[in-house]
Amino acid sequence: MPDTFCARDERWAGEARSAVLYAAVLFALLLGIDALTGQLAPWRVVSWAGLGAALGLVLLPARVGATADRLTARGLWRERSVRTDRLVAVRCVDGVAHRLVLRDDLGGRVEIDPAVLVANPPLWRLLDEAARVSVERGLLLCGGTALRRLARQVDGELARTVFQVSGLR
Repeated sequence: MPDTFCARDERWAGEARSAVLYAAVLFALLLGIDALTGQLAPWRVVSWAGLGAALGLVLLPARVGATADRLTARGLWRERSVRTDRLVAVRCVDGVAHRLVLRDDLGGRVEIDPAVLVANPPLWRLLDEAARVSVERGLLLCGGTALRRLARQVDGELARTVFQVSGLR
């Protein structure tokens, strides 16, 4: 991502390392099992390497960055961005993985894990301030509840961190 971002997901590097580590561990375990059972063959090594690589790609998180008026999520194959000062819809999608879907009036759409915003208050602050501009302009008609719920999560996590750092917890 360019250096022009005001805030970015500070946990991304650690999560990317974890994805690679899990992929390597799966590959090593499968190779070890094959070696112990005497079934180690070149085609199996290639298959296990492919399986490990697939796991690493699935687990690799998107890089999230923000400026005062834009939120960008950069995945492995493409980058998506949304104008946060021109949001028309924000919704939480609950399922196996919680997702926050943001859409702007220019057709931009970004889907991110809300935990990224909870863990990175500077990212949240930029999104929240720009979303308020969208509300003032009358653009954001769907998503106020999702943003308020997310704001409570960010505030709660920030309060827990302050208490923990100050020794009150």
